[in-house]
Amino acid sequence: MVNNLALVLGGGGAAGQAWQIGVIAGLAEAGLDLTEAADLVVGTSSGSTTAAQVRSGIPAAGLLASVLSATGRPAGQSRQLPPSPPMATVFERMRAIGAAATSAADLRRAMGAFGLESDSGFGPEVAGQRRATVAARLPRAEWPDRPMIVVAVNAHTGELAVFDRDSGVDLVDAVTASTALPGAGPTHDIDGTHYINGGVRSAENADLASGYGRVVVLSPFGGRSRTPPRAGQFEGLRRDPEWGTDLASQVKVLREQGSRVEVITPDADSLAAMGTNQMDPATRVPAARAGYAQGKKEATRVSVL
Repeated sequence: MVNNLALVLGGGGAAGQAWQIGVIAGLAEAGLDLTEAADLVVGTSSGSTTAAQVRSGIPAAGLLASVLSATGRPAGQSRQLPPSPPMATVFERMRAIGAAATSAADLRRAMGAFGLESDSGFGPEVAGQRRATVAARLPRAEWPDRPMIVVAVNAHTGELAVFDRDSGVDLVDAVTASTALPGAGPTHDIDGTHYINGGVRSAENADLASGYGRVVVLSPFGGRSRTPPRAGQFEGLRRDPEWGTDLASQVKVLREQGSRVEVITPDADSLAAMGTNQMDPATRVPAARAGYAQGKKEATRVSVL
């Protein structure tokens, strides 16, 4: 196995995305610059936004400064998403789908059907607003030269969709698809095929780093599987170890294949900063600051990879 490095960025809402930038900046401050060291970056859900920022060419310190700035373009504060339905209703439906699912594929298909069903409640202008909001969060609209993949799920079939610079899909569309949470907004249409959030398959999709000698996973949700999240958190999907969709199972397989894997999850200070509603934009600044402090602490452990 070639001794190269993959950086896996999981979903986690506004708070999780800002926390990831903070961790990456803290690691860089301590001498481990993943914006330069990573040979592959894998982004899922809000982690796809982080991935695009990490691959933008902007130094880690600059990315952190953008999050901490109320007007920083990469932080995406110049546009706001249109109002969403009550999230408690969305959470309840997601958890019901997970409880009824008989397999990972069954869950993905049911979530796709939920997304397509929900589309009728959103006007065509909402899809355009969502795409514009995503575009405002990205430092550049073009795919980077260095390897990066963005994960989504085909809403019609439940199949994995992996986008990269050779996929023929614009970066903005790929990230919009990866962040399209069923029920909370419309599915994302790319040439007649509708896509939903890549986190429906796995919050991290760490298995896509297969073949890389070293893997660093930043998991805002902490790799939770069947444990219910705290009230207000939107990560309500079932992560069944029997299906291999939970982070622990994916890390186990990577290690069995010979990869050296380090997983960073929010510490106590970061969890407190992220709050109970990780979709709340107000959590971004405190989450980024806590992530920065945590990243500096984690550098010694991660640098031994």
